Amino acid sequence: MTAPPAPGNARTSGLKSHYDVVIVGGAVIGAAVAYFLGEDPAFEGSILVVERDSTFARASTALSTSSIRQQFSNPLNVKISQFGIEFVTGFAERMAPFFEGEPPQDLGFKENGYLYCWPPHAVEAARERVALQQSLGAHTVFLAPEDLERRFPYLSVEGLGGASFGERREGWFDSVGLMQGLRRAAKHHGATLLADEVVGLSLAGDRVDRVHLASGASVACGHCVNAAGPRANRVAGMVGLAIPVEPRRRYSFVFSSSQPIEGKMPIVIDPSGVFVRPEGARFLSGNTPSDDGPADVDDFSIRHEEFEEFIWPALLHRIPRFEALKVETAWTGHYAFNTFDQNAILGPHARITNFHFANGFSGHGLQQSPAVGRYIAEMIVHGRAQTLDLSPFAHQRIEEGQPFAEAAII
Repeated sequence: MTAPPAPGNARTSGLKSHYDVVIVGGAVIGAAVAYFLGEDPAFEGSILVVERDSTFARASTALSTSSIRQQFSNPLNVKISQFGIEFVTGFAERMAPFFEGEPPQDLGFKENGYLYCWPPHAVEAARERVALQQSLGAHTVFLAPEDLERRFPYLSVEGLGGASFGERREGWFDSVGLMQGLRRAAKHHGATLLADEVVGLSLAGDRVDRVHLASGASVACGHCVNAAGPRANRVAGMVGLAIPVEPRRRYSFVFSSSQPIEGKMPIVIDPSGVFVRPEGARFLSGNTPSDDGPADVDDFSIRHEEFEEFIWPALLHRIPRFEALKVETAWTGHYAFNTFDQNAILGPHARITNFHFANGFSGHGLQQSPAVGRYIAEMIVHGRAQTLDLSPFAHQRIEEGQPFAEAAII
């Protein structure tokens, strides 16, 4: 599109006329890209991060269930999460220079693990995944039904052939703390964090030339990063591209139980797709909802019947102590759902080479944000991966009809 520059206002009066990198979306993915750009000694450019929702009240990051796991079937996804765990557990140390004189920015990582419960027909494939994960250094083990009964006496093993358990380096943490720490560090490195909305992108030949803002201002750019979460396809459309990413609602329910669960409870994932984990003295649960499908990007309505009709029956079957429950609170967040293969779309477009994708995480964005931010920054600064090569996630696979194979999608 083309649009004439308009006079700036109070929000944009301090903007430069040109930025080396403009990042569309300032939640955890955009913040991670900005942070790793600033960390790279070879990068001496300017960064603009544009975020439309300065409160992050409806950001997928803030509404996430904030967990991280190594239990994937593809080695690359395992390695992505391993770096994510390293980043999360070392976050306070990494952030210390940016929070001088303040308390350490610990993300409160709860290393309770993931417990994937499998029906008998899925056991062989589950054992193969466990072996793969172990070969990559993960601490996953396979537990037979009798092992489950011994280690988790509150769990019913009816209908199960066993479970895979990540007893170390899996759990959950403070998602907002991760995002805000990255944003603060990026700002310390010189990034401009702007509360505004990108409404258009102009092309000059096969390059993104200008970024147009809802405030009326526009800036020239060297690189543009699409980190717009559920709005990713809208941003891609501004340069004439389409990506198979759409908003999908995900409901989260926090409930109390009349009967406690003793010990260190992991995230339990039932074969039905229902999951549950402790949340302080309460429990957090959700599923792939029965009304799953594309949603309006501004639709945060919740289907409360989902808990009564689907989640509670599955919980009661797997954990009989959950006989008397009371939902205390509930909310809706959005997955940026990749309908093609439920995996991320990363890196520069083959033709518009200064337009970079960081999209379509389908629920894995938070845990993958450190590795993704690092990779996108490396591609911008060096033109190739310097650490973990994530090129198998390139947009080109979609054009070629070649899905990225990953069996362990929740």
